[in-house]
Amino acid sequence: MRKNTKLTVLAAATAALSLGLTACGSSSDPASKADGAAADASKPLLIAASPSPHADVLNFVKDKLAAKEGLKLEVKEFTDYVLPNTATEQGQVDGNYFQHKPYLDDFNKKNGTHIVPVVNVHLEPLGLYSKKVKALADLKAGQTVAVPNDTTNEGRALQLLAANNVITLKEGVGTSAKLSDITDKKGLEFKELEAATVPRALNDVDAAVINGNYAIEAHLTPAKDALVLEKAENNPYANFLAVKAGNEKDPRIEKLAKLLNSDEVKKFIEEKYQGSVTPAFGAPTA
Repeated sequence: MRKNTKLTVLAAATAALSLGLTACGSSSDPASKADGAAADASKPLLIAASPSPHADVLNFVKDKLAAKEGLKLEVKEFTDYVLPNTATEQGQVDGNYFQHKPYLDDFNKKNGTHIVPVVNVHLEPLGLYSKKVKALADLKAGQTVAVPNDTTNEGRALQLLAANNVITLKEGVGTSAKLSDITDKKGLEFKELEAATVPRALNDVDAAVINGNYAIEAHLTPAKDALVLEKAENNPYANFLAVKAGNEKDPRIEKLAKLLNSDEVKKFIEEKYQGSVTPAFGAPTA
């Protein structure tokens, strides 16, 4: 009961903040498109980010690299997948780093926002985790699997399960797959949860598909702890630096983009995450 109460309060607070940000300006007005090239390069650059690995990478840049480029970088952490884009659209922050292209496309379409990718930084393989079974083959009919409930990550989770013969999906559904597209659940039950809460459900379900950043925050090591893990090769889910359309040429954003694709950041990612997060420099965002 306490867990449910906390989640309800958190949801209410998130909704209230989202409403407040929406009330601040004309986010859906194309005329409000920013002119980043006119930004004051001497002002601090505020970037919204998920705590890990995104904020970790940004703080590495802030502490080790930014001063050399004359960049004053500030990092604001968010623990959900909605407010970073809302805050970017409304100008509460200068940009964000937390998402992949399929999620952003869906978000822009549903919310009338104008967020665009700037540069890819890393990949976070999605994984299936469990505290109750030791191997994928141990999942049996009647057991419950939790999946993220947002459109793109649920489809991605179902594709991971289908690729490993846990379920069967309709042909051609792609990353937009929904639970209704499962043609053979093989006796499994599915529980849809907000992505950030899925790790906390591991004790209550038999297995859960968890986003890489939330797995890391839950002290899981994707490369070691996942029953199955997405393959990095040809993975379309690179996480990138993003801004409101028109701010791509902000000189501060250009400096940050350069630093995020530097050899120093590549080495930091490889050494800190040991394959649980991998650099995605140069990978396409479309």
